[in-house]
Amino acid sequence: MPPANLLRRGSWAEARRVAEVLRSETVGGILLLTGAVLALIWANSPWSGGYSSLRDTVVGPHALHLDLSLGTWAADGLLAIFFFVAGLELKREFVAGDLRDPRRATVPVAAAVGGVAVPALIYVAVNFGGDGLSGWAVPTATDIAFALAVLAVIGSALPPALRTFLLTLAVVDDLLAIVVIALFYTDHLSVWPLLGALVPLAAFTVLVQRRIRAWWILLPLAALTWGLVHASGVHATVAGVLLGFAVPVLRRTDSDGPGLAEHFEHRFRPISAGFAVPVFAFFAAGVTVDGLDGLLTALTDRAAIGIVVGLVAGKTIGIFLTTWVIARFTRARLDEGLAWIDVLGLAVLSGIGFTVSLLIGELAFGSGSERDEHVKVAVLTGSVLAAVLATAILRVRNRVYRRIRQAETVDADDDGVPDVYQER
Repeated sequence: MPPANLLRRGSWAEARRVAEVLRSETVGGILLLTGAVLALIWANSPWSGGYSSLRDTVVGPHALHLDLSLGTWAADGLLAIFFFVAGLELKREFVAGDLRDPRRATVPVAAAVGGVAVPALIYVAVNFGGDGLSGWAVPTATDIAFALAVLAVIGSALPPALRTFLLTLAVVDDLLAIVVIALFYTDHLSVWPLLGALVPLAAFTVLVQRRIRAWWILLPLAALTWGLVHASGVHATVAGVLLGFAVPVLRRTDSDGPGLAEHFEHRFRPISAGFAVPVFAFFAAGVTVDGLDGLLTALTDRAAIGIVVGLVAGKTIGIFLTTWVIARFTRARLDEGLAWIDVLGLAVLSGIGFTVSLLIGELAFGSGSERDEHVKVAVLTGSVLAAVLATAILRVRNRVYRRIRQAETVDADDDGVPDVYQER
């Protein structure tokens, strides 16, 4: 039996879907960066008090225990939209995407696990015996929008298999992150609200399984599910993932049009990438740095060191080593046209952690605390370092990527599908 191919080219339908997702997430990544930069400028300007006042402004009904600051609304509310889309994406990948084949799913899933485990171990090693161990999960998350925005600039001709690999790895990474948040960053648990959340969640599930799309029915049920999960003490973004998993992926018949998961993705991905995540970044990234001394103070914190090393070295080692081990022990080989330097570049790029890393930092150390401020500086520093190193690696391969891409766009029989996707 010939050896299996790692990161083998997927179907043409999958390549088109990934390209569509990349376009949306790339724009979202640019908006995310814009929000973060604006927050940093404002927080370090003479008008920094205005930024803090805006972030800490409390709105919402007190009777429902939803009188939250705008920063908390962004972290608990808007990010639930982000995780709803992540839930849709993950379910679609494994139900109808190329990754429904376990042989295809093994590599990105295993790489995601390695990319979570190794940074966490590095962080724990750096902070062992100290008071910063609660932040062990901060360097484990990859920011898909940020990473894809960088990728769009430095590797526009990246082979589809690598793009799919990065996208799937980041989605699985998000799922692992939300599991970590639910299990390890729940301070208290109120059972009755959590059980109560099952009622609107079940109603939402029944309706979407019947392919009902009426927003005036589904949206109140989703909001009620979110509110009850929030009241239970479990982080409210968990509700977003559960609601995403409830949506069916497959169509009943070919005449039904796009599946409901695809329909919701088209509706909510622009809201997530274009509004929810950039607004969260704006409220979460505004750390005040008191000059060079303040920056050095933040980066010499053991928690900050663990985060930077975890993001830059831990992600790279975890993802690359896991992929290499799978190839070594299964005698698999990379698909034609790919090289291990490509995998290394993506592994380094996955060290860009922002949205979920900042969220976990707030949960671990408390929003606005001194350690949380150090976490923000460390996440920003580690992410920039990862982006710079990935750029240095992937730009070297960009000319090769361009040649591969030109070959893939050949369509000799004019049937709308590049010939390379018909060579099976």
